[in-house]
Amino acid sequence: MQQWANAMPLPVGKLPHVVHRGSGARLAEAAGVHRVNDYRRPVEANDRTMGKSSALKRDVFFRSAKEDGYRARSAYKLLHLDEQFNLFEGVERCVDLCAAPGSWSQVLTQRLNEKKEGDPSAKEATIVAVDLQPMAPLPGVVQIEGDITKSSTANQIIDHFKGGLADLVVCDGAPDVTGLHDLDEFVQAQLLLAALNITLHVLQPGGTFVAKIFRGRDVTLLYDQLRCFFENVTCAKPRSSRNSSMEAFVVCERFRSGFKPDLSKPLLDFSYTPSPVDPSDFNPDGAKNDLLGDMRYIAPFVACGDLSGFDSETHYGNSFSSTLSKDPIQAPTAPPYREFLQKRRAGEFDQH
Repeated sequence: MQQWANAMPLPVGKLPHVVHRGSGARLAEAAGVHRVNDYRRPVEANDRTMGKSSALKRDVFFRSAKEDGYRARSAYKLLHLDEQFNLFEGVERCVDLCAAPGSWSQVLTQRLNEKKEGDPSAKEATIVAVDLQPMAPLPGVVQIEGDITKSSTANQIIDHFKGGLADLVVCDGAPDVTGLHDLDEFVQAQLLLAALNITLHVLQPGGTFVAKIFRGRDVTLLYDQLRCFFENVTCAKPRSSRNSSMEAFVVCERFRSGFKPDLSKPLLDFSYTPSPVDPSDFNPDGAKNDLLGDMRYIAPFVACGDLSGFDSETHYGNSFSSTLSKDPIQAPTAPPYREFLQKRRAGEFDQH
């Protein structure tokens, strides 16, 4: 496990921080179609939390989520992935890692219950949601407030499955981005590998693993590491994922049996290093990384969702039942910026 785990090196490439509005955008606006490319602008913490910023109001999937009763727009990402890969076929036990605020758990509950309604003889699905942060309760979802890098969390999941293993594990987790793209990409890769590590404990042979990934310079190394455990690894970009974002999702199918995972060291192993750095600089044995260079695996790339449907970066005007922006379905239970808001409301940041 530790020979490959978390070999993701710190990327050095930079990505543009701002999407520039060129003549194409101005022509589109003249035609009545507006590109939402300014969503990166600074937004007050309470504005973004409560969904009141103008950029979010124009986001078609953000507004659709509130109309359809989802806690976050990310629900459509899982729905679009299911359209392409039929993720929920035959699933009776499912794990949602990094689940808060719970939009993916909502989709899992909805879709798996639909199958039971169509087939009364079908077994009731068991859904376990795991997150470090507390999450507002959801009917039919067992919640675990735990750390996915701990073996105790894996044991709790298996206990809820009464000793069984999961058919499907999904993870939409992402770090609190810093704006330093190199660092964000690295931390996201570590989070993905931590999710994979616990997945190896709780997923049954033949199962499926879906997780968020940032497509950076060394993403092929991650694909190779995933291929060690799954027969098929595909990189998918849902229609609801913004085109300007390097976010995508890896869909790993048909989990191979026979591997015994170890959670004693879930992060950072330097036995593999990126080219062109000499491995001997990090590894005293001079071991060569077979997962890089000409031997690397390039995963198939698939666009998910109806390409004639909504575009995540297009403004559709008043295409909803109400022109007013609705309140979010569920406010954050323990946002990381709570202390900041309390201090600001108390006037601690006022200039004297």
